[in-house]
Amino acid sequence: MGDPHGIGVVGLGVIAARYLGTLVGHPDVAVRAVADLDQERAAEVASGIPGCRALPVADLVADDAVDTVLNLTTPDAHAEIALAALAHGKNVYGEKPLAATFLDALSVIRARGDAWVGGAPDTVLGTGIQSARAAVDSGSIGRPIAAFATWVAPGHERWHPNPDFYYRAGGGPLLDMGPYYLTSLVQLLGPVTRVTGASSRGRDTRTIGSGPRAGERIPVEVDTHVTGILEHAGGALSTVVLSFDAVATGAAPIEVHGERGSLSVPDPNTFDGTVRLRLLGEQDWTAVAPSAGYQGAERGIGLLDFVHGGCRAGGDLALHVLEIMTALLASARDGVRVPLTTSVERPSLVPLTTETGWRKP
Repeated sequence: MGDPHGIGVVGLGVIAARYLGTLVGHPDVAVRAVADLDQERAAEVASGIPGCRALPVADLVADDAVDTVLNLTTPDAHAEIALAALAHGKNVYGEKPLAATFLDALSVIRARGDAWVGGAPDTVLGTGIQSARAAVDSGSIGRPIAAFATWVAPGHERWHPNPDFYYRAGGGPLLDMGPYYLTSLVQLLGPVTRVTGASSRGRDTRTIGSGPRAGERIPVEVDTHVTGILEHAGGALSTVVLSFDAVATGAAPIEVHGERGSLSVPDPNTFDGTVRLRLLGEQDWTAVAPSAGYQGAERGIGLLDFVHGGCRAGGDLALHVLEIMTALLASARDGVRVPLTTSVERPSLVPLTTETGWRKP
């Protein structure tokens, strides 16, 4: 491929280590620069990566050695960083959601010009979701009728030392965890045309449970329990529940039901897991062998997929998923059924690819 594709990372919080674990040392990319509000942390991270420099954000997005800016900031900064990078002709790959608001995300997409914009989650490119999609596409369950997606937890403040952003605009269970589930549903069943939502807020403050701020109370500015119905263009209906107000669930993360069978789909916040199938007239669920997706993948595979010409974790998909989420919240607020203004082509299926196939040691 010639010279490695240059990456500049903005934001070195909790998730950054997982991205760097995928990208650092890969022969086709090179992490050229990092930036963070904590300059000491940036310097420390840079010192552990050969050829990497700690730079201010303004210098990083303009640096000639950087081809793509990996935006791992908090949601309220996603659009600002992306627009700054695009203004310098850089590609942008960002953590989810694409931006804190749909209008901000739309401004990012409109500003991309000849550059590429992509976004998490790339977990959907692993063998779990991709093998489930291959099963649906093959007709094994017949015509898809419905899907159910469920994620509930008591809240991230129990483990995250600085959870404030989860409870501000751009946060909440839907915008935080929804991208994994909704991106998977679009992969499995295609784009969404209309949504209906309802939401609630269990309490107005949360107490941090770990780290130096343990015991501190923080305000809750967003709804923390969201449920909704998605109407897919192909006719299937998906029901989603995402909550920071419940303890746990025993339900499968995602189920897809068709006229001839049902699929149990693994956790879309992971890359693998077992897909299970139960056909009409059978009494037991059977495991479906992996048939598609990147094996052994981790955060950053979506960026590598772009570098290798795949572009499956694209900005149009991230924009559509963000509109689904913001439309659900608008529906909950206004008590109306909301039509969507965006649509998207499902990305091509990822052929079954071993780790040695994508990592190329």
